Parts: sequence; C-alpha cells; structure tokens
Amino acid sequence: MKPLFLLSSIFFLLLLLPLHVLADCECNTNPEGRDTPKALKLKFIAIASILTAGAVGVLLPILGRSVAALRPENDVFFVIKAFAAGVILATGLIHILPGAFGSLTSPCLKEDPWHNFPVAGFVAMLSAIGTMMVDSFATSYYRRSHFSKARPVEEYEGGNGDVETSADHDGHVHVHTHATHGHAHGSVPASPEDASLAERIRHRIISQVLELGIVVHSLIIGISLGASESPSTIRPLLGALSFHQFFEGVGLGGCIVQANFRAKATVIMAVFFSLTAPIGISLGIAISSSYEENSPIALIVEGIFNAASAGILIYMALVDLLAADFTHPKMQNNGMLQLGTHLALLLGAGLMSILAKWA
Repeated sequence: MKPLFLLSSIFFLLLLLPLHVLADCECNTNPEGRDTPKALKLKFIAIASILTAGAVGVLLPILGRSVAALRPENDVFFVIKAFAAGVILATGLIHILPGAFGSLTSPCLKEDPWHNFPVAGFVAMLSAIGTMMVDSFATSYYRRSHFSKARPVEEYEGGNGDVETSADHDGHVHVHTHATHGHAHGSVPASPEDASLAERIRHRIISQVLELGIVVHSLIIGISLGASESPSTIRPLLGALSFHQFFEGVGLGGCIVQANFRAKATVIMAVFFSLTAPIGISLGIAISSSYEENSPIALIVEGIFNAASAGILIYMALVDLLAADFTHPKMQNNGMLQLGTHLALLLGAGLMSILAKWA
C-alpha cells in the first residue's frame, strides 16, 4: 500500500494559512522584545537545524538495517522502539494536548462552548477512536484482498458434515465446515510467508497513520515559530524542537523499517517528515506580518488540530507500538529484554517530558 494518503496533510496546510491571517481579536498584543532582523536570522538557523535533526533521526533506523544488531528481529531494535514509543507518547500527552487545551480555553474565545465543555479532550478522544477504526478497517481490508485470492475449492463430503479444502494458494488453507448447529467459513494464513505478509501490511498502516499525526503537529509548531518576531522566544525553541524532531524521527524510522516499504516509498516518507517543520517555519515567516496568534480563529484551528494530532499519537504509542511489542512472545520469554525495553520507554518519555520546559 503506497503512502500517498499522507499528502492529504497538505490540505491542513492550506487551511491554516488563510485562517491565521483573516481573524483579529482584542487579546492581540505586540509581544515584547520584537527584533525582526535578528528573529529572521534565528528562523533560518532553525530551518537548517530542524531539517538536519529530523533527517538524521528518521534515517538512523532506515540506514541501520545494514547493521545486523539494528535489524527488526534483534533485541536492540525492541529497545530502540520502546524508547521511540516513549518519545511519541510524551509528545502527545505532555507537548501537544496541554497546548490544545490552552488554545481552546483561551480568554480570547467566547465562553460557549469553549469554556463550558472540554473540546480539546473530546476532539482527542474522537481522533483516537477514528485512528482505531482506520487501523482496523484498513488492516482487515488489505488482508482480505490478499487471502481471498484463492483457487476454487474442492468439496469433500462425509459423516455429519462436509469439509472443503483447496489446493494451497501461496500457503493458504481454506476451511468450510458445516455442523448441526453452526457454520464457520474462514481463511487463515498457514505459512510463514503469509504471516510475514500480514504483519508487513499491519506495519505499513501503522507507519503511515503515525506519520500523519506527527506531520500535522510539526506543521503547526513550525508556523508558530516562523511567525514569532521575538528572538527570546525563538532561541530556546530552536534547540528543543531540533531534539524533538530527532527523537520523533527515530520512532517513525523504526516503524518504516518494520513496514519494509520499497526504496521509493521509504524515501518519500522520510523526506516528507523531514521537510514538514521547515515548510511550516517558512510559511510562518511569510505570514508573520499579519499573523495574530491570539485571534479566535487561529486559536480554534490550532487547538483542534493539536488535539486531533495528540489523539493519533497517544493511540499509536500505546496500542500499535507498546502493546504490540510488550506482548510479543520474544519479549515475554526474555527477562533482560523486558527490563531493557521498560527502561528505554521511561527514558524516552522522560527526556521528551523535560523538553516541554522549552517547547
């Protein structure tokens, strides 16, 4: 499955640009310490730094496939994924969701419904449920589309029921049983090749949905940085966001490796992730003269998109990354691996939480 639907996030970009420009609000104030020339220099440095950090982060696991110890089947890869999952979980819970609550409960917004209902939490919940539905339906659809390509069955009748079996189709066994009080009809993968294919399909869906959640957040935070005219605001964000993109890149790169995409799709996903935040900064620079971060529409758009992004990342981290790996037989049967992955999870979440002080 090609990652083309990720381009839909460009739609978000098109929405954000006019909405930030059109609105105005009594809460708008000129920030202290404005220094446009100095701020512009820092923004260009931020573009280079964040682009490099994101590219290095996402490429490390991808290029690491050539190192035997970093391949998905080895213990070290489980530890790296646990660290990355901690980073992604902290990004959703510590960085993005509180910002969404802050935007959607701002004094610049009218009380109804923003101050009388937890809109940010509601949007995050809907986003997580929507991600689960996409995850489930897409996985089942692509599995069925492959496993249904079986040869016509040959029926064998006897006893109180009949059993239909077909010649193997790439290792498939199709069973059709009739019993006195029930009926079962199914198709199951019966060979290691089929199990590997089903797992690869699953990982491809995971990596694409995860990238969608990350790039939405990266775009929004890039626009915010690019629109700022205060060097004292940009300076701490520069380093914090560079580390932020690096760690998120490591997490995404690990998922891309497990998905085993073709070279072209891998390059597209890596480049798309690396460029999103710098593009957001460039857009912020372009609209900085008319950008009002406290305008009602700007706050609503930022809050809703941040909440949706948080819901996606929290679901992906807990369900598709942590739950899948921590219940894996290989980890369950290896006490040292369990200890290592738990420590890596805490380390990743802890480091990302500390970065919340600056970004």
